[in-house]
Amino acid sequence: MLCGIDEAGRGPIAGDLVMAGCILNSPVDGLNDSKKLTEKKRESLFELIIKASSYHIVKFSAQAIDADGISKCLASGLREIMQNLKCDEYLFDGNTTFGVDGLTTMVKADGKVAEVSAASILAKVTHDRDILKEALKYPQYHFEKHKGYGTKLHVEMIKKYGYCEIHRRSYKLKALQGTLF
Repeated sequence: MLCGIDEAGRGPIAGDLVMAGCILNSPVDGLNDSKKLTEKKRESLFELIIKASSYHIVKFSAQAIDADGISKCLASGLREIMQNLKCDEYLFDGNTTFGVDGLTTMVKADGKVAEVSAASILAKVTHDRDILKEALKYPQYHFEKHKGYGTKLHVEMIKKYGYCEIHRRSYKLKALQGTLF
């Protein structure tokens, strides 16, 4: 039995890092790397995956990422998933285990292995749903448009309004150098 693991939200400058582990108990048609699917398709697959799997989702806030660093959060998330989903094999999308034993990696596994594709979708949909809730709380940042990534619009809004509580202050952007927040 295989547990696929993937994350969403490693690169944005705002919002949570979301990690998901997934063991498929029955097949789900249409799985792929979440980035290659439309939002509508990801949403419909999310519900199917929930019904067809055992899964565990872990979130790390901007404050946790700033305090511990992204690598430590990823390692902690991997360990938590492995503790909560007992399995014969754990496969993480990417090329590093972040020092976690008992884990294998595969680059682009989210597009090649159904369990990792499912984890990718669980993580991405959870991340995007959460950032859309934050967009309602902080409409001035337009999170619904950029999902927390450091786009030109997002950087301009930070320059105008400063950081809010979901911004990762440890992520340094050249465009914000010299700006005090």
